[in-house]
Amino acid sequence: MQKITLKIDGMMCGMCEAHVNDEIRKAFDVKKVTSSHTKKETVIICEGDIDEGRLAEVIAETGYTCLGITKEPYEKKGLFGIFKK
Repeated sequence: MQKITLKIDGMMCGMCEAHVNDEIRKAFDVKKVTSSHTKKETVIICEGDIDEGRLAEVIAETGYTCLGITKEPYEKKGLFGIFKK
C-alpha cells in the first residue's frame, strides 16, 4: 500500500475538498482519499502506484494547482496492526 500526499493550492472550503476527492476517485482506483483546505493537501491511500503526471493533470482539470507530490509506503495502524509481523 502507498500513501501519496499532494500539496494543492486553491481549495477554499469543504465543497472544494469534495470536488477534488470525487475527481481523484473517478480517475484512479484508490482505497481512501481525504482533503483539507486548511492544510492545503490531499492524502491518497492506494494499493499500487499512481502516475504523478496524470495525478497533476486531474488536479489541474479541477481548477486547482498541484504544488507537490510525495509518496511513501503506507502500513495500516491501529489495534490489529500490532499483530502483523
